[in-house]
Amino acid sequence: MSRLLDVIRERKSVRTFDGTLLRDEHRKDLEEYSANIDNPFDIPVEFVFLDAKEHGLSSPVLTGEALYVAGKVEKKPYADVAFGYSFEKLVIRAWELGVGTVWIGGTMKREKFELAAQVKETEMMPCVSPLGYPATKRSVKDSLMRKGIGADNRISGEKLFFAEKWGQPLKADDEMTDILEMVRWAPSAVNKQPWRIIFKDGVYHFYEKKDKGYTAEQTGDLQKIDVGIALCHFTMGLEELGRQGIVEIQNPGIEIPEDAEYICSVRV
Repeated sequence: MSRLLDVIRERKSVRTFDGTLLRDEHRKDLEEYSANIDNPFDIPVEFVFLDAKEHGLSSPVLTGEALYVAGKVEKKPYADVAFGYSFEKLVIRAWELGVGTVWIGGTMKREKFELAAQVKETEMMPCVSPLGYPATKRSVKDSLMRKGIGADNRISGEKLFFAEKWGQPLKADDEMTDILEMVRWAPSAVNKQPWRIIFKDGVYHFYEKKDKGYTAEQTGDLQKIDVGIALCHFTMGLEELGRQGIVEIQNPGIEIPEDAEYICSVRV
């Protein structure tokens, strides 16, 4: 079993924290790690660590958080995909250290966070996350939220991964099975899982399956961010196998539904 797949499956969104400050070695690790995160689109994502008490930051869906990390990126094409890719790398690193996180895009006083993170007019701050140690027991509102969005459920692979054309289920070889499971278990806004992959001629083509109401000037396209998260899991899975995936933007022209959009391709 893949070590990375274990991490991805075990990782949960944490909204209930024990109230203790992040240990110095963990904060230092995450600060240093975040400073060196890159993405296939060469769009820098800047991470800003924010003390909740100092800046008066909070979220009505959280309990016991003391520290946040905000991500900001210049407004440009593919910024939202790049953001999702880079932010997810930090989320995975945090979980490996025993530090809990949850993607927060709307349930916060955004103006306070943007002021604390010093977001410029040319930038957007799609999401933030608390950083802390999970409490031994979830709060009632945390449990209700997880149940409401079906947080422990995922769409079956046959509805996400296709061969040659949209809707034709992909039968992956043994080496790619774990990698596609990593993609299937990626987190997404309200657990919508808006990514789809078509495998054709040795290339994996990534698409966004759109739902209404997930795009705003301050956040970008949240579902493109989700595709970036899925892409992150895919390429990290390849790296674990010692393989390199070449990410390119070259639309193969495959027929897709009207509510879908081509994002990028990975040549393996």
